[in-house]
Amino acid sequence: MKNEILYILLPDYADHEAVYLSQAVNCDEVGLKENPKYVNKVLAPTMEPVKSIGGFRTLPDYSFETVPDDYKALVLVGGYGWSSPLADKVVPIVRQAIEKGRIVGGICNGASFLAKHGFLNAVKHTGNGLQQLRLWGGENYTNPAGYVHAQAVSDQHIVTANGSGAIDFAKELLTLLENDTPENIQMYCQFHKQGFCNLFPA
Repeated sequence: MKNEILYILLPDYADHEAVYLSQAVNCDEVGLKENPKYVNKVLAPTMEPVKSIGGFRTLPDYSFETVPDDYKALVLVGGYGWSSPLADKVVPIVRQAIEKGRIVGGICNGASFLAKHGFLNAVKHTGNGLQQLRLWGGENYTNPAGYVHAQAVSDQHIVTANGSGAIDFAKELLTLLENDTPENIQMYCQFHKQGFCNLFPA
């Protein structure tokens, strides 16, 4: 299996929600890894740059027309584009990923999108609150009992998180990916949650 992690970016994506995951894939505590286990790739509707809510423009590696068949994980980065008609083009991509046993992650509105299309009906999950999942999902969302009020939840290779759960989202995905030892993943996440001064007092 190819070692690529595909990050789906729609217009007005939330740039901060993929930072901790992508950074941990490419870097360790010293700096850039010489031989990272995985490669971060951007998947977008077209090959045109995609603008984030912060105003950054990101150049995609793949478009929806050229998405590869072989990759390790698919990450739905949140943002405002998930409520647009453009997002419907992602449905077959997610469906194929789940059918092939790929790791799938959805954070913030990315998790709401998964609920909207029934992808959370057989797994424990979270998101921006049960009310929002019900609102987005309508009749397609049939698993409110599977909702867990947590920052991030991992079940059966599907990881979900709310919009403030970027660090926990990264932790669950890094663990599934076996990107590092459990101890190092835990330390990485605690470092960014607690901060340098709390972990290493003067």
